[in-house]
Amino acid sequence: MTHDLIVIGGSYAGMAAALQLLRARRNVLVIDAGERRNRLVSHAYGLVGQDGVDPAEIARTARTQLEAYPNLTWIDGRAVAASGAKDDFSVTTDDGQVHFGRRILFANGVSDTLPEIDGLMDRWSKTVFLCPYCHGYEMDEGEIAVIATGPLSVHQAQLLPEWGRVTFFTNAALTIDPETRQALTARGVTIEEIPILRLDGAADVVLTDGRRLAFAGIFTASQCRPSSPVAQDMGCALMETPMGVLIQTDEGKATSLPGVFACGDTARMPHTLSLAIGDGAWAGAQIHRSLVFPET
Repeated sequence: MTHDLIVIGGSYAGMAAALQLLRARRNVLVIDAGERRNRLVSHAYGLVGQDGVDPAEIARTARTQLEAYPNLTWIDGRAVAASGAKDDFSVTTDDGQVHFGRRILFANGVSDTLPEIDGLMDRWSKTVFLCPYCHGYEMDEGEIAVIATGPLSVHQAQLLPEWGRVTFFTNAALTIDPETRQALTARGVTIEEIPILRLDGAADVVLTDGRRLAFAGIFTASQCRPSSPVAQDMGCALMETPMGVLIQTDEGKATSLPGVFACGDTARMPHTLSLAIGDGAWAGAQIHRSLVFPET
């Protein structure tokens, strides 16, 4: 069977895209490895209608709704290779099966590279976060730490005083010039330049000089890249951003390869659940248009 669309990655963006095609009575195959980026988060915030809901429950509900459409095929597995051309693509899964489709959509998210600080990974998505719009409110206007990873962290430190009292740990990741220091101070940010030894307790920062500072939560900016090399191996162009590498797309979510699209965290900045869903819905509509009007 040749599917109208093969979606690689069945998280929120991928399902939002698939839904548009399913409702147009097109045949859709979703290949999902079950590795949602927010799988460690207990509550999703900032999504209208689902604020504070377990993201796993949001994903389960969405999949159940998609499975009500008879033209959906869902494979719990991993895409390991893709090749071909517009209207004649093949995607190989980790069980050796080959699947055929007219269009491909990469919606397989990103992997995060975090600062190499003892104790940080253990607290990632629990008391250490990326997005203030997703988790800032839950800081309850308390003490907030921002750990620098590069120049972009200055923006994060300037933004977070909206949600609490901020201490900005430069941690040898950047040098603050006088103008930037003045701007941070004007926002009420405390600048701490002693390096971090480790994270401890719920959200304590232990410095190399022996001090221990307690926080309601910690924010840091990860570096990301597509969670799978399949798009790059296929020949899709990538783009460098201040927060890492993404799959390059145009306004219609088309990649550099005709018939291949990308959406969600793997193809846009910034990253939130709401934006991923919207990006997926837009990608699905554009893919459907490409099937109806192949000259576009």
